[in-house]
Parts: sequence; C-alpha cells; structure tokens
Amino acid sequence: MAQARLTSDLLVGTSKGLFILRAGDARRVEGPLCDGMGINHAIGHGNQIWAAGGGGWHKPGVWRCRSGQWALSQAGFAPEVQSVWSLARDGGRLLAGTKPAALYESRDAGETWAKLPALNALPGADAWSPGAAGLTLHSILTDGTGGIWVGISAAGVFHSPDGGQSWEVRNRRSNRPGPAGDLPRHWEGAEHRREDEIFHCVHNMAWGEAPGLIYMQNHQGVYRSRDGALTWEEVTQGLPSTFGFPVAAHPHEAGTLWTFPLNGDSAGRFPPDGRAAVWRSRDGGESWQGLGEGLPAKDCFFTVLRQAMAVDAQSAAVYFGTNSGSVFGSTDEGDSWHEFARHLPTVLSVEVLAP
Repeated sequence: MAQARLTSDLLVGTSKGLFILRAGDARRVEGPLCDGMGINHAIGHGNQIWAAGGGGWHKPGVWRCRSGQWALSQAGFAPEVQSVWSLARDGGRLLAGTKPAALYESRDAGETWAKLPALNALPGADAWSPGAAGLTLHSILTDGTGGIWVGISAAGVFHSPDGGQSWEVRNRRSNRPGPAGDLPRHWEGAEHRREDEIFHCVHNMAWGEAPGLIYMQNHQGVYRSRDGALTWEEVTQGLPSTFGFPVAAHPHEAGTLWTFPLNGDSAGRFPPDGRAAVWRSRDGGESWQGLGEGLPAKDCFFTVLRQAMAVDAQSAAVYFGTNSGSVFGSTDEGDSWHEFARHLPTVLSVEVLAP
C-alpha cells in the first residue's frame, strides 16, 4: 500500500511544546517549539501561528510566530489566569479562552490581550463548577457577524450576539423566550437544574456546514442544534458510548460529522472494548457508523482529548491525536486511517494550518 500523504501542515499542541507535521509524502516533524511549554491549542494561517498554553513551570501566555520568528505574549492576562486553553479568529481580532474560565481578545495580532468582562458578570457565574481539568473555557465558535459561542467545562454553553458585550445561557433543550419574554440568562447549578436542561459539562463544539448548525459532545452524549444553540436535540443513539471528548464536522456537507467515543468517565476513558474507532454520521447524527480500518483493533487504551480532532477545510481530511503521542489521519473521510506521527508527548490539540 502506498504511503498516505498529509494534505496540509498540522499544528499539534502537546504537553511538551508545539509540533508541526509538514504536508507532503515525507514524514517531517518540527519541534518541540515554544520552549517546551505545554500547548493546549494552536491555530494559524499562512506564515502566522498562535499557540496557547502555560501552567506548571510556565506562566500562561500565547506564542506568536510570523515568518519563523517566535515571541511569547503574556501581556494583559489577569494574575488569576493559570493557562490559556483555546484560540479563535474573529474578523480582525483573536479570542482566547482561559483557565479559570474567561474570554480575552487581542486586536494587535496577539501581542497584547484584554479581558471581555461581560461573560463573568453573568448572574450565577461565581457558582460555575469546574470539570476534571478545572474551570476551563475550551471551545470558541464565531460566525463573522458578532456572534460568539463558548463552551465551558463544566458550566455549559453561552452565546453572545454582539461580540462579547452581552451573553445568554444556552443550556436548555429550548432556549427560546418564554411566555413572559424571559431568556435563560441566569446560570443554574446542578441542585437547581431544570428537567429540560442538557448536561452542563460540555466537552467540545463544532460548526456544521449550514447556518446555525452546531454539533456538541458533552459528558453524557452528542447533541445537535440547527438554530445557533437556541434549541438542542440529542443524537447519541447508535454510538457505543455516550462519553467522549472531540467532535468535528465536514467543511462542505452539513450532515457529516465525526466523534471518538470512549468507554466512560470512570471506566478508563479508552475506546470501548479496547478497539479504536472514529464514528461518522452522514445524516446529522440520526445514524452512526464505526470506522476502524488502520486503527488498533485490540488492546487499545489511548484517549483522544477534546481539542485533538480536526478537519482540513480544503480536502475534508480528518486528523486526530492521542494521549499516547500518535497522530492519525484519514484522506477518505474516515473510511481508512494512517498513522502520521508517533512517540510524541501527550497530544492536547490538533489543528490544520490554513493556507
């Protein structure tokens, strides 16, 4: 069988720095970069890269690379910030999610950062509960018109219609205004949870290729929204487990998405029955197919973390990394898989370097 080819450069954030897997037939790996700082998430386009991390021996910050020159920015992050967890581009600015959960913006390409305070000013924010990794803002979606959606573990989903100046809670199966015109702006903890609320421990979110279409993997299942998180529908049925971390969507087909089920939060967090498989849906989660050709078929105990799956927007190739240091990819939308790197540190995130 011919050796598989990487379709694009991959940015791989690990517990010991950033690695770059270069596109092409040769297996070229650059790294570790960023002075060995744990990199939770990295994004980029062209000759620019941003890599977020910190924690432990390293103060939190965002590394910036332009034309091969790297610099670390820590300016503007509040003293309580332990780590920077997520990055997103939003028009001419960058957004960053942190631990503890907060949202920051940069309007100078990542050189300096400023907190957007409205999110943490929501009623009930002081009672947000942390997940196993802490209280982290790990998912950021933007729509280019001022809309922002964030996922916080374990506080849930929040939406801003105005670039982060105001926020609404989106944790109910229906978040539409009630008879009195009320919106769910107040976050309610588990002891006050309504029957129509979805589980607050959101693990990851992804845009589908249709207006308002969002897919979400949380602690207890996979959910779909067709209206920008105003309403949620559970689409877990057909998967071997409700638990998992990543979810990724096809860049050109609204109904195609991928996830990586794990056997449970307290059962080891590895593939069910020790058999690795990415699960794909072609109909928006109504049905699922397990895809394991080329992946370990037995005695597989790795984990795929929440930001460690990505899709190439050009070719629709799918990639994921494992906590055992491998990066796998599929150039046929999941039908078969190839290992592009191994023996890396724990993979925390995978992103495609955009052209």
